[in-house]
Amino acid sequence: MQKLTDKVAALPNDSTYFSLEFFPPKTQIGFSNLQTRLERMSSVLRPLFVTVTWGAGGCTSSRSLELAEICQRQLGLTTCLHLTCTNMKRRLVDQALEEAKVLGVRNILALRGDAPRTEEYREENGAEDEEDSNEEFTWAIDLVRYIRRKHGDYFCIGVAGYPEGHSDQSHALDQDLVKDIPHLIDKTKAGADFIMTQLFYDTDAYLKFEKLLRGHESGVFKSMPIIPGLMPIQNYTTLQRTAKLSHAKLPPQLLERLHPVRGDDEAVKGVGVDAVSEIVETIKEAKSPVPRGFHFFTLNLEKVVTEILDRCQLVQPEIADESALSDSPPVVNGINGMEALRSRTVSTSSTSAAAQLTTNSHRSSSPGRAGAPLANLNGNPLSWEATWDDYPNGRFGDARSPAFNPPLSYSPTSLTAPPDQAVSLWGTPTSTAEITSLFSSHLTSNHPPRLPWSESATLSPETALIKPELTHLTNLNSFWTIASQPAVDGLPSDHSIHGWGPPGGFVFQKAFVEFFVPRDIFTTSLHAHLSRLHAKGEVSYYATNSAAEFSSSEPPDAVHAVTWGSFKGKEIATATMVEEVSFKAWGEEAFAIWSEWGRCVGEVARRYRVGSEEKERLRRCREFLQRMRKETVLVNVIGHQYREAGRLWDVLMEGGSEAG
Repeated sequence: MQKLTDKVAALPNDSTYFSLEFFPPKTQIGFSNLQTRLERMSSVLRPLFVTVTWGAGGCTSSRSLELAEICQRQLGLTTCLHLTCTNMKRRLVDQALEEAKVLGVRNILALRGDAPRTEEYREENGAEDEEDSNEEFTWAIDLVRYIRRKHGDYFCIGVAGYPEGHSDQSHALDQDLVKDIPHLIDKTKAGADFIMTQLFYDTDAYLKFEKLLRGHESGVFKSMPIIPGLMPIQNYTTLQRTAKLSHAKLPPQLLERLHPVRGDDEAVKGVGVDAVSEIVETIKEAKSPVPRGFHFFTLNLEKVVTEILDRCQLVQPEIADESALSDSPPVVNGINGMEALRSRTVSTSSTSAAAQLTTNSHRSSSPGRAGAPLANLNGNPLSWEATWDDYPNGRFGDARSPAFNPPLSYSPTSLTAPPDQAVSLWGTPTSTAEITSLFSSHLTSNHPPRLPWSESATLSPETALIKPELTHLTNLNSFWTIASQPAVDGLPSDHSIHGWGPPGGFVFQKAFVEFFVPRDIFTTSLHAHLSRLHAKGEVSYYATNSAAEFSSSEPPDAVHAVTWGSFKGKEIATATMVEEVSFKAWGEEAFAIWSEWGRCVGEVARRYRVGSEEKERLRRCREFLQRMRKETVLVNVIGHQYREAGRLWDVLMEGGSEAG
């Protein structure tokens, strides 16, 4: 039950150490698989400590505490629990801290979380609710003070640092490192013991940040552990999205190295290992008054981070004082560190990269599972268990994977724009006709509006190929499409639009479309139409609503490969799958976005100067969006005739006005 600062202080001043971050998977099977992965990683890699993320508003609090218990008690790993404080009942903050004590967790990373939403909080919890933590917790410093006041010196407290400046909005214009320093000083004086930074890829920015802190006239940072946060590069699309959410700069030279191989995840990983390893080595060369640490955001994946740790010689095979490693140092067959890794059986087969989904959706651009073993980039052997889900699993990924649906940064992730910008981008509809017009314009306009479920107003090249069909379904049937892809039958893997993976292969796709539809349309006509199509072997479908009511044509264990590839010398690679568990998990998020849209509208009405007529429209819009959340159904339809490019669209439109 050691504090991180004590463990760091026990190391030689010129030594290095590392820590790993994990998040609690959404699915139970993913959680079980993560436990197996943690057992292997703790034995092989032996991090100085691990951190466990905390869900926004405490939505995954029980799983976070369960994961912390596995790490701290079962595996004997010194564990640091993330804890956010805004938009969460104070009772839950107190409960988390007390449970951390019971588990033996003595390290807390105190974070703010999403911006406080006091008025909305009271609406949801009742006007008389006296446990609104937003009255006491507005910033991370408030949580630091609260922990110190209630628990004294029991906990070692860490706070977040931002090498490129902190942004509370969705753009980087307000980021200013110099303005951040006074706030960081205040958090330190309030009781913070160490700093862990947001992810970055600009090494110069980090070194400037550290130098500024070490040399600050206050002296509070002179010997404090400052741990740079690094996220291994798993996929080109994920990298771009993560950098956007985190407001982290992607250096031009890094993009120049990644761009030529952006469609081949295996090659992207190779470039990423090189790039992040270079960052580590550069920082290692900089003088430090304390042992040099590195924190890795693993996304619950192990292969690439292991490559970086091995290449940079951060994993120590043997350490004389094992108490400096973990509270109960695990050993595999009497062999520690990389020797345990090298003693494993070599798996030499490999898999192709996962595809970038072609979609106009909010989450569909994340790649899915690639299902075969992969050889270690530098020849160090890794078992199949280490690599079966080696590609980051997103919205259509494998729900069995520990990496399914990861959080990507310390920054708030619910907003892609401040409320006023969001309302300007998304509009203020008050009728289903206006919603239909908005989605139709997103598909057809020369200056299309953005949708809350889409990160871009521009359609992907693949989506553009089926724009007429999607537009027809939107206008005729009120299918408000948020994700889609056309059918593909054996095109070259280097095809300019559909290609993915290493060159010399062939790629395949089943067409699918995902959309919101008014509940009355689904219940009166669409459900029956889809059932008839399923009976003919044409389609499979999944449907859910905001109350988590679910219907499907498929048994619970059905898994549909909708993107796959064949590559020389490799097994068939399944890049994108659709199945019940992942669809349900995405459904929760998709319906929450209706609420987020409505919240932004309400924020504009409350916080911004608007006329009485506009305020009334905003009020009606918010009520309408809240109603739409309850009165729509999310539907995913997969067409099985992938050798007939237009078949799915033809059979869906057969219903015509009947389905609409």
